[in-house]
Amino acid sequence: WRRMSATVNNPFQHIVEPLDSTDPKKQFYNLSKLGDPRYDRLPFSIRVLLESAVRNCDGFLVKCSDVESILNWKQTQTQTVEVPFRPARVILQDFTGVPAVVDFAAMRDAVMKLGGDPEKINPVCPADLVIDHSIQVDFNRKSDSLQKNQDLEFDRNKERFQFLKWGSKAFRNMRIIPPGSGIVHQVNLEYLARVVFNYDGYFYPDSLVGTDSHTTMIDGLGVLGWGVGGIEAEAVMLGQPISMVLPEVVGYKLSGTPDKFITSTDIVLTVTKHLRQVGVVGKFVEFFGPGVAQLSIADRATIANMCPEYGATAAFFPVDNVSIQYLKQTGGCHLAYITKYLKAVAMFRDYNDVSQDPDYTRVKLDLSTVVPCCSGPKRPQDRIAVSDMKTDFETCLGAKVGFKGFQVALERHSTGVPFQFDGKEYTLSHGSVVIAAITSCTNTSNPSVMLGAGLLAKKAIECGLSVKPYIKTSLSPGSGVVTTYLKESGVMDYLYQLGFEVVGYGCMTCIGNSGPLPEPVVNAITQGDLVAAGVLSGNRNFEGRVHPNTRANYLASPPLVIAYAIAGTVRIDFEKEPVAINSEGKEIFLRDIWPTREEIQAVERTFVIPSMFKEVYEKIEKVNERWNSLVAPSDKLYTWDPKSTYIKSPPFFDGLLKPPKSIHDAYVLLNFGDSVTTDHISPAGNIARNSSAARYLTNRGPRDYNSYGSRRGNDDVMARGTFANIRLFNKFLNKQAPQTIHLPTGETLDVFDAAERYQQSGVPLLVLAGKEYGSGSSRDWAAKGPFLLGIKAVVAESYERIHRSNLVGMGVIPLEYLEGDTADSLGLTGRERYTIIIPEQLTPRMIVDVKLDTGKTFQVRMRFDTDVELAYFRHGGILNYMIRKMSEN
Repeated sequence: WRRMSATVNNPFQHIVEPLDSTDPKKQFYNLSKLGDPRYDRLPFSIRVLLESAVRNCDGFLVKCSDVESILNWKQTQTQTVEVPFRPARVILQDFTGVPAVVDFAAMRDAVMKLGGDPEKINPVCPADLVIDHSIQVDFNRKSDSLQKNQDLEFDRNKERFQFLKWGSKAFRNMRIIPPGSGIVHQVNLEYLARVVFNYDGYFYPDSLVGTDSHTTMIDGLGVLGWGVGGIEAEAVMLGQPISMVLPEVVGYKLSGTPDKFITSTDIVLTVTKHLRQVGVVGKFVEFFGPGVAQLSIADRATIANMCPEYGATAAFFPVDNVSIQYLKQTGGCHLAYITKYLKAVAMFRDYNDVSQDPDYTRVKLDLSTVVPCCSGPKRPQDRIAVSDMKTDFETCLGAKVGFKGFQVALERHSTGVPFQFDGKEYTLSHGSVVIAAITSCTNTSNPSVMLGAGLLAKKAIECGLSVKPYIKTSLSPGSGVVTTYLKESGVMDYLYQLGFEVVGYGCMTCIGNSGPLPEPVVNAITQGDLVAAGVLSGNRNFEGRVHPNTRANYLASPPLVIAYAIAGTVRIDFEKEPVAINSEGKEIFLRDIWPTREEIQAVERTFVIPSMFKEVYEKIEKVNERWNSLVAPSDKLYTWDPKSTYIKSPPFFDGLLKPPKSIHDAYVLLNFGDSVTTDHISPAGNIARNSSAARYLTNRGPRDYNSYGSRRGNDDVMARGTFANIRLFNKFLNKQAPQTIHLPTGETLDVFDAAERYQQSGVPLLVLAGKEYGSGSSRDWAAKGPFLLGIKAVVAESYERIHRSNLVGMGVIPLEYLEGDTADSLGLTGRERYTIIIPEQLTPRMIVDVKLDTGKTFQVRMRFDTDVELAYFRHGGILNYMIRKMSEN
C-alpha cells in the first residue's frame, strides 16, 4: 500500500516538508502550504478527504481536478460531484470477513483460469479481521458460562476458523484477531486505531472503511471511518479507491451540561431521534461546540457508533486534547508526533474556540434537555422517555401492526400465563422481560455506563433485590479491559449475583446470538401469544433480530438493563412505582439505587488505568490457545471440500457473465412496505428448523445448524436463508412469514422455493419496496442472496446507503421511484409483469422506462450514482470488474 504514503510524480510534492527539523525522513504533506483560504473553512472531516487526494494524486486514479473539487466543497457538496478516496486501512468482522476471504479464494481460481497470476488477488491495503460475531449465549448464570460458550463456539466454527487462518497465511497484509478478544469496534478504538499513520517516512491521518455499519464508532476518536458493503471493501483491499459523492456536512453543536443521572446512552438515543427528524441521510455529521469538550472519548464513540441509526455516513469528532489523553490511557504511541502533525495541518480542534468552527449547516442540542430514555420496541430511532415506557408499551400493545404496534385485542392485554421453572411457579404476561443483556460495543466500550451498571447492581444487592431466575441475563464485554476494571473496582461480584456474569467477548445478543430461552418460558410465550420483551444495551432491535420469541425489544443503557431485569417487566413507571419489593416488604425505587455521575467518575478515575490496556492488548493476538494450535493449510490456492456446509466456492465468477441490457417480463417475487432491513433480507441469527436452509443442512448431516451468520461462506445455505426472517411482512400474504406467492400458480411457498421455481422457468424477478430499503447492518449477503435468487432489480422509494452500494456491487439494479411516486400512487399491485428498458448509453442517476403487461408505463431513476458504479454494472458487478482488471494486468 505504498501509494498510500506518497505517490510518485505527485504534482503536490512541493508542499512536502519534514515534521521534525532534526529528522528529515519524517515528512508530511503540509496542506496549510497550499496557500488556499478555502482550506481553513473546510469541515475537519473534509480535510481528511483532501489530504488523501493530495497525497495520492497521480493524474490517473486521483487527479488535480479531484483536489480542486474537494477544496471547492462549499459549492460542490450539493452538485453530486464524484471524488476518489483511499482509506488508510480496512477492518472486518468474521461474519463479513469469511465471505470476503471466500471471494478472494474464488477470485484467485478465476484469475488462474483466465491465464493470470492468482497471487495478484492479494490485499494491498492493510486489513484487520476481528473474530467477534460467532460466539453465542448458550450458557449463562454459571461461573463456567464463559468457558463453555467459548468451547462451543470453537467446536461449531472450527472449519470457519481454519479457513480464516489459511487466509491469514495465503494473503499478505491481513491480520486476524482471534476469537475471545473482544468486539471489532471496541478493539479498533482501544488498540488498532493509529489516529495518525507513520508509514514509509510519511505522516498522514488514520482513516478506514469497515464491513460493518458501526465502523463509524472510530469517528469518536477523530479517525474518519464508515461502513461499506463487503463487496466494496474487497475492492478497496485490492487497491481500488472508493468512488464517493462529495458529501454535505451537517455541523451538530452540543452545548449545556447533562443532568448527573444522564448516561451516554440517553444522549445517543436523543441524538438519533433528533437527527432522524432533521434528515442527515448520506451526509457527514461533524460535532462542535463547548458541549463536546465535556464528553469523554467513550461518550463520543457511543454517539458515533449509532451513526447508521440516524442515517448519516459518518459522525466525526475532530481530535482534541481529550483524544490525546485517551491515547495515553490506552497505551498509544508517538503522541507528540500525532499532536504536532495535526496542528501543522490544522486538524487539531479546540471545541471552545469558535474561530475554528467551519462553514456548514448547523443543528444544535442542549445536553441539559436530555432525559433518561430507551428505544423501541422495533426500531432504534423510536426513542421513549423512561417515564413514558409503561404508557408507550401499552399503547403499542393495542395499536395496529407496525413499528409501534402489535394489534393485541384489548381483552387480552392482561393475559397471564403461569409456568413452572426450577420447581417454582411464575407468571408471564405482555411486557414481561425474558432477555436482559449488557452487550454491544456501543456501550461496553464506555467505562462510565459499565461501572454505573456495576454500582447499581451493588446497591440493588445491598437493598435485597434479585432478578427472577428464568430471565436470560448476560454480560458480553467488548474487550478484556472491561472485565479487569469491573473486577478491580469490586462490582463484578454484585453483577454476578444478579445473573450478569461474563458469558463471552463478542457481539452476542446484539447480533442475534442470544441463544435459546428456557423451554418453559418459550411454551408460556407461545401458549399466551405474548408480546415478551428483551432489553439490551445494543444498537439494533429490529423485528426477529434479538430472538424469535421477543417481539418487543428495547435499547437501553447498561444500568437500565439491570433495572428492567429486576422489575421483570417493561410495563413499569420507575418514577411512580418501585422497581421491586425486597424480602422485608420494603418498596425500593430506582432512584434509591441509581448511582450519580460523581460516584461513577470517582471509581473510574481510580480503576480504569493504562496498565490494564497494556496487559490485555500486548497478548491479544496470542492469548487464545485453541486458535494458536489450530492447523491450517498453507497453499496459495484453497482446496475446496465439496462436503463442507460452511465453506464453498461461490458461483459469482462462473462464466463472468455481463448483465442483460434490459429486463423483460419480470415477476415480482416480494412486495414490501417501508423499512425492510438487511435483517429481514438476510438474517444473521438462528436457523429455524422448518426453513429451507434447515432442510438443506439436515440432508447433509449437521446436527447443529449454528447461525446464518456463521454459514455465510456457503452460498447454498445463504441463498436459502435469503428473506427467511420469520418477521418478514410481504404484502402478497398480508401476514408475517418468510413466504411469498408463486404468481403463475397461486401457491404459497417459502421464498427460496418460489424463486427456484421461477428460475427453472427462466423468468427474471424483481422486488418492490417502500422507503429505507436495506436499512440496518452492512450485509453483503443481503445483495448476494437476492442475486442468487434471480432478482435482477429492486424498485424502492429510497435505499440505505450501504445496501444500495452492495446491490450495485452484485450487478442488481437499484431503481428508485421518481419524487411523489409510490407503488400505491401508481396503482401497482405487484402481480403485473415488468419490462425495464435500459438504454445503450448510460449516465449516472438516469431515468428509465418501466412497462407493465397491463399497458401502463412509468419512470424510475437508476441509482447508479457515479461513472465508476456504471463501470461495475457493465462488468456484472464490482468483483467481476476487479478480476478482469487483475487478469488484464
